[in-house]
Amino acid sequence: MTHSTVEQPVANPLMAGLEGSRDVPPCTLVIFGATGDLTKHKLIGAVYNLAVDGLLPDHFAVVGAGRREKSDEQFAKEMREALDEHSRRQPVDDSVWKRLAQNLHYHQGDYDDKESFAKLRDRLEKIDEEAGTHSNHLFYLATPPSVFPQVAKLLSEAGMISPVSDDSRWTRVVFEKPFGHDLESAQKLDETVHSVLDESQIYRIDHYLGKETVQNIMVFRLGNGFFEPLWNSRYVDNVQITVAESVGVEGRTSYYDQSGVVRDMVQSHILQLLTLLAMEPPSTLSADGVRDEKVKVLRALRPYETDDVRRWTVRGQYDAGWIGGAQVPGYCELDGVEDNSTTPTYVALRAHIDNWRWAGTPFYIRVGKRMTRRLTEVAITFKAPPLALFGHAGVSHTGPNVLGIKIQPDEGIYLAFSAKAPGMKMHLDSVRMDFHYATSFGVSSPEAYERLILDAFSGDATLFARTDEVDLSWRWIDQLLGCWDSDVRVPLARYAAGTEGPAEAAQMLRRDGREWRSL
Repeated sequence: MTHSTVEQPVANPLMAGLEGSRDVPPCTLVIFGATGDLTKHKLIGAVYNLAVDGLLPDHFAVVGAGRREKSDEQFAKEMREALDEHSRRQPVDDSVWKRLAQNLHYHQGDYDDKESFAKLRDRLEKIDEEAGTHSNHLFYLATPPSVFPQVAKLLSEAGMISPVSDDSRWTRVVFEKPFGHDLESAQKLDETVHSVLDESQIYRIDHYLGKETVQNIMVFRLGNGFFEPLWNSRYVDNVQITVAESVGVEGRTSYYDQSGVVRDMVQSHILQLLTLLAMEPPSTLSADGVRDEKVKVLRALRPYETDDVRRWTVRGQYDAGWIGGAQVPGYCELDGVEDNSTTPTYVALRAHIDNWRWAGTPFYIRVGKRMTRRLTEVAITFKAPPLALFGHAGVSHTGPNVLGIKIQPDEGIYLAFSAKAPGMKMHLDSVRMDFHYATSFGVSSPEAYERLILDAFSGDATLFARTDEVDLSWRWIDQLLGCWDSDVRVPLARYAAGTEGPAEAAQMLRRDGREWRSL
């Protein structure tokens, strides 16, 4: 790709009058899949909110690339309608939108059309000159994963990406999850991507890592002196990670029936949460400093054997039931799902991290669709005191000390502990101290994509998965799925929609003398 020398244009007034960081260099965001739901529901809102906060550079442009034919004006109209419906800030600020829309473009073309990519290259060169974006490009692949290799290949052939470093400009590519369907496909995709990009240019996004509470796990652990000394198997009895959803899989059956809950959620979101919770303090907060420690956790994850999966895993599928006063169909009743489908919509696991810090402490994981309510939470349960001192006074047990990290829908942190109830008698009650982001700081938390897109603009890969993370997570998942496939004695449990999951999952914890946290 050639670059002509042009006179530096006058500063684009895109962010004029808005205070904020200027750490993001001039750049153009190119979104493949610009007519899809992700762009409308999340990406354009993230860009708009970054603009409101003054976090975009003076020289900035957005190019939406899609297969449908439409004009720049029509694309801008659709993006504005998407903001009016989905942006966390309402009403939309007309002045900010007007400045943003001045450099909003649309490019039509098929993902396998070489000529279309050549035209995109020429158009980006023109935008670089007019908007002063210095030929810095962030390509965001909000497309089906099946086209990742093709898009990467044609971007390379058109001269828009290259693994060769160029100090005068940068190029990065964001890949949406899932990155592969299993270990073999992930490695094959990785090989293709690395043939045209350096690892430093590859940003594998997992939106869970952009959530405010998830980021705060490191701050909470490592920025406060009173919890880190307790963050180990000597004091922690067990850790529970719960991702419960009340929604089903309507609209995603073609993808979901091929993937199931383990590939869809555990391989990405859950293992990312697990590594942040369990990792050792990094020597620095650099991208590789943090990711090096996360990789060590994945290496220490105990692989499942056949006997393990019979006792310490439960896979389930929801039947018809009631949620919010409305009757909902079972999974196999959905259009696009076979009547005898064995795709799990629920999973419960007991995982172990075989390292010095966590040896002997079980990590319980449960993820499910069509459950009682929507809740994503991490609960760290601490061990009981060595002596039941107050039991000698006839005081009943009030429950363990629990540190809860609430990720959605209500972001915050709580601590459950025992306290004496008012009165002359020695009576203990379990009480909670709660911290809520919205009430404590008086502002709404940025959405995950806002943080992650800003990091990609800035070249900060801390919250993006590295190639060895992806490889190790798929190795663990593949072994679990392989054990299920080879052992017919691990049945598919059933649970009614609107419940807390299969009875077998509760029994799994009772064998350990424990219970799931109530939803």
